[in-house]
Amino acid sequence: MDNPYPNSYLITPRNGNGPGILAIHAWWGLNQFFKDFCNRLASEGFVILAPDLYNGKIATTIEEAKLLRSKLKQQKAYSALLGMVDYLHRLDRVTSNTVGIIGFSLGARFALELSTEHSKDINPIVVFYGNSNVDYSSSQAAYLGHFAEDDDYVALSGIKKLEKNMNAAGRPFTFHIYQGTGHWFFEKDQANAYDEQAARLAWDRTIDFLNQHMKA
Repeated sequence: MDNPYPNSYLITPRNGNGPGILAIHAWWGLNQFFKDFCNRLASEGFVILAPDLYNGKIATTIEEAKLLRSKLKQQKAYSALLGMVDYLHRLDRVTSNTVGIIGFSLGARFALELSTEHSKDINPIVVFYGNSNVDYSSSQAAYLGHFAEDDDYVALSGIKKLEKNMNAAGRPFTFHIYQGTGHWFFEKDQANAYDEQAARLAWDRTIDFLNQHMKA
């Protein structure tokens, strides 16, 4: 099946098959870091589809990122992401019964909210420093969260509220707070925020989590 999303990035493992994951970028856009992240996931045996929410535009500064995000048509993007979940679910090379979603910041909010839609088809969810306090009672997903200790965009109180909402919905979740880190600590191209040790630990935890929930 041809990829109907020409602006997206689709990559498969060397053997061509594997569990399917939708990877949603942060507010910078689908830059080289996120493509490299998808390549790393594919090397671990996953089929990855990464949307380009900005249609080729990439921000390199916070001001540019804010502008691109402000122009994003949220509902249109959300509908497109749901379509991508369906596409992965039907793709022959995808071996998993469900589609996993990984989201960063802006993408994390989308990932969390998508998990309440088509819930039987979406599991698990991994989020990096992003939040959305919606009702998770319709979700059937397990959640892994990576959060910064000193985050100017996501308050620890917001994470506590997210935990409360997950507990209320009876969802399994594991949230990690990385001491001494700030927003974007996982992104190697964000030199002022990147924390190599925390990023390595978050990567290992992510792969273990995905393998636990998506590979037999």
